[in-house]
Amino acid sequence: MMMNEEIDLYKPLKKFFGFDKFKGLQEEVIKSVLQKKDTFVVMPTGGGKSLCYQLPALMSDGTAIVVSPLIALMKNQVDAIRGISEHRGIAHVLNSSLNKTEVAQVKKDIEDGVTKMLYVAPESLIKEEYVTFLRTQTISFVAIDEAHCISEWGHDFRPEYRNLRTIIKEIDDVAIIGLTATATEKVQEDILKTLGISDAKTFKASFNRPNLFYEVRPKTQDVDKDIIRFVKQHIGKSGIIYCLSRKKVEEIAQVLQVNNLKAVPYHAGLDAKTRVKHQDMFLMEDCDIVVATIAFGMGIDKPDVRFVIHHDIPKSLESYYQETGRAGRDGGEGHCLAFYAYKDIEKLEKFMASKPIAEQEIGHALLQEVVGYAETSISRRKYLLHYFGEEFDEINGLGAALDDNTKNPKQQHEAKNEVVKLLSVVRDTKEKYKSKDTVSTIIGRENAMLSSHRTPSQPFFGIGKEKDANYWTALIRQVLVAGYLRKEIEQYGVLKLTKEGLGFIDNPSSFLMTEDHTYDEGNDNSIITNTKSTTIVIDEKLILLLKDLRKKIAVKLGVPPFVVFQDPSLDDMALKYPVSMEDLSTVHGVGEGKARKYGKEFIKLIAEYVDENDILRPDDLIVKSTGVKSGLKLYIIQNTDRKLPLIDIAKSKGLEMNALIKEMEVIIYSGTKLNIDYSLEDLLDEDQQEEIFDYFMEAETDKIQDALDEFDGDYDEEELRLMRIKFINEVAN
Repeated sequence: MMMNEEIDLYKPLKKFFGFDKFKGLQEEVIKSVLQKKDTFVVMPTGGGKSLCYQLPALMSDGTAIVVSPLIALMKNQVDAIRGISEHRGIAHVLNSSLNKTEVAQVKKDIEDGVTKMLYVAPESLIKEEYVTFLRTQTISFVAIDEAHCISEWGHDFRPEYRNLRTIIKEIDDVAIIGLTATATEKVQEDILKTLGISDAKTFKASFNRPNLFYEVRPKTQDVDKDIIRFVKQHIGKSGIIYCLSRKKVEEIAQVLQVNNLKAVPYHAGLDAKTRVKHQDMFLMEDCDIVVATIAFGMGIDKPDVRFVIHHDIPKSLESYYQETGRAGRDGGEGHCLAFYAYKDIEKLEKFMASKPIAEQEIGHALLQEVVGYAETSISRRKYLLHYFGEEFDEINGLGAALDDNTKNPKQQHEAKNEVVKLLSVVRDTKEKYKSKDTVSTIIGRENAMLSSHRTPSQPFFGIGKEKDANYWTALIRQVLVAGYLRKEIEQYGVLKLTKEGLGFIDNPSSFLMTEDHTYDEGNDNSIITNTKSTTIVIDEKLILLLKDLRKKIAVKLGVPPFVVFQDPSLDDMALKYPVSMEDLSTVHGVGEGKARKYGKEFIKLIAEYVDENDILRPDDLIVKSTGVKSGLKLYIIQNTDRKLPLIDIAKSKGLEMNALIKEMEVIIYSGTKLNIDYSLEDLLDEDQQEEIFDYFMEAETDKIQDALDEFDGDYDEEELRLMRIKFINEVAN
């Protein structure tokens, strides 16, 4: 049907869908489709993309072909369309799950002109018999949903999408409408090119979700506790926790369940029945939290998800946007919290090492964008929207105040001169380097790439070496967002000057820079947080009382104080104030055995102290552990009982010897018996063992360094640690 401008779209909108008005860009898009123009729609999830092709399909002669990658979504849409018509055949799915009779019915309905929409997966469209059949029918247009699947730069690349253009041409030369919920400029360009619709009319809706609060926290060893604390503060609210591995999904779901929180796991390794059950529990509010891999969420339309937590940082900002976008669909509160450690990025890079070079490059470029988002100190919303090619006013824009950086701004300093240095280096290197090589040029760090272009011999090489690489990387990110630089799309990541950037070199104005957060590695794998975060203060007064009590018990039993409880355990008591046996067994390094043996007097002392000083106990700090590791612990206990060589135990679990000893120390210090005499007999003779045993009996502390100093090279660290395990086993447990 040819469209003249006067056509009333509101009548069919009301007739078919019951709506009185269009949402956002819908009306414009529909007019473009009805005019048989190639059309490209970029609209965030929940923006009403489906209507953009459903209404024109119902209003046009012939059948519209809708290409979609997700069978479940196709089915939902077909059911919905059938619900608005008396003809069941108004919409059909054509895929491999249909038998011959069903396929014949679909073909008949298309021939009879009943079917207005035919949903197909790209792999079905390739089939010769379908192509031959469709060639003989009237096709109104072809809609390609989730069009980002075409691009290797998209978060969900599907190789079968690449051939769509050729197949559509074979069927009929009709208008194409491409729709996507996520598209960076790079992906957009890719889609238009691959579909051969470079002249398409493009409609872009805003990607801003003004009701979402964005926050990134450092990921420490206590990330599980941090998650539990967060969930307990949002009790009764629905949330999704994303992890990268199935194993982690199971662990976190277990930890939450042990802490009386209603959580279920969801990943592709569960059977279909369980997945459906867990999904329904979440939708029906029989549980509050789903812990999931990214397999969850496609097609989940729960409007009142109040928080989305990323235990692991995702592989691209698009995935992050998609996943966080599942919060607050009803316009209410939505808290998006991501835990970030650079270690996780390195892990993802390792995974990529086996992939083809081209794929690795893409993967690295996408990861660097994620790093930029996590480490930036400017408005996270502004950073995210800039990535999608959208401007955002961080002062007056909708939702401007809703992110952790805006809420707790870092100090700014004038960086006008540095920006000039940066922009002139990009200009003088002929705009051919990516961020990393640009930074190397500024700080004067040679590499093969720079040498091949003879950059090190240039007068500007090392022009900014008074500042470190992190500073310049942060400045590049902020200058990109400010619009003085852009990333080349063809050779993605190469820095180019914009018109404004060129103007800035000649006529610089004030540029306030905030330095990025640094997430350094601290000791013991915990991560030093940025200075803003508050550190938890341990009750020093209580520590002294606990140490006195420990000393008293140690003297009575004739053992060194560390045998009763180690220092970290006392620190943890002064933080958590445990007043029952159950509380005590959640303290660091205290198992049930230890709690039973020495705990009574400590609990009594803490309870009196809490009473006398009117202390509010932080209940949320008492996080029960699942015993997730208990499988490993049980394995170690069983196999040391069987006198299996320690090296074999380590190997069978893929552990280094050092890691096995660490696990054994945890077992022994929490009060469980562990007999490794058989192993020590091979290492040390009786006299040597006695000498080390006597040392620990007299020692003030159980620190291995002190023991190494005492014996001055007679014994190595491994021998001393194993002897310490024997000592604690016999004396303390």
